Amino acid sequence: MGLFSKLKQIGESVNEVAGNVGKSTVADYGEPAYSLYTSLRLGDAHRRIDITDEAGEVRYYTKSSFVAIKGKTDVMDAAGNVVAHLEKSPVSLHEKHFVTMADGRSFTLSNELFHMVKDITNIEGLGWQIRGNVIGLSFNLLDEGASPVATIDQKMISVHDRYSIGIYQPEHEQVVVAIVIQLEKMLEARQENENASFSSFGDDD
Repeated sequence: MGLFSKLKQIGESVNEVAGNVGKSTVADYGEPAYSLYTSLRLGDAHRRIDITDEAGEVRYYTKSSFVAIKGKTDVMDAAGNVVAHLEKSPVSLHEKHFVTMADGRSFTLSNELFHMVKDITNIEGLGWQIRGNVIGLSFNLLDEGASPVATIDQKMISVHDRYSIGIYQPEHEQVVVAIVIQLEKMLEARQENENASFSSFGDDD
């Protein structure tokens, strides 16, 4: 079972509590301008994540540290240009994950997001909000005026898990992609930490 399949199981149970907060509908916002899709390349030691368009063409991809706990990732466009740099602060009460866009904009995500079930969470430095189930990667991104920027939800295909990103404000596409990838990396690092803890526990037996 893949990493995101495991996270899906957790997310489904949280969704039962979260209700419809993280699930936008066409009736809520109308159709997005277009959709992108994110998936983990299975067996890739560097945990490359591809963002593809509806035709399956790669629009963005990641270059990451070998060990997820180091938390350094570059988001590249199809031409190999860096569009965002992601990393985390190694020392803080609530672990901070920083996103710096190529144009100089920066904002912060916190692991406090993982305590969210049915809630509204601000993205520090951006003025946007996340509404919905972050653990299940089923949520809405709203701008400072509470208008939809993007909706994120899971789509399943036969080979591996895939997440759909419905884009409502195309001018913010790269920021949306950076946020979704950072959240996936936060979940990945969390899983790696849990696996390490489990292994250490087993070694004591």
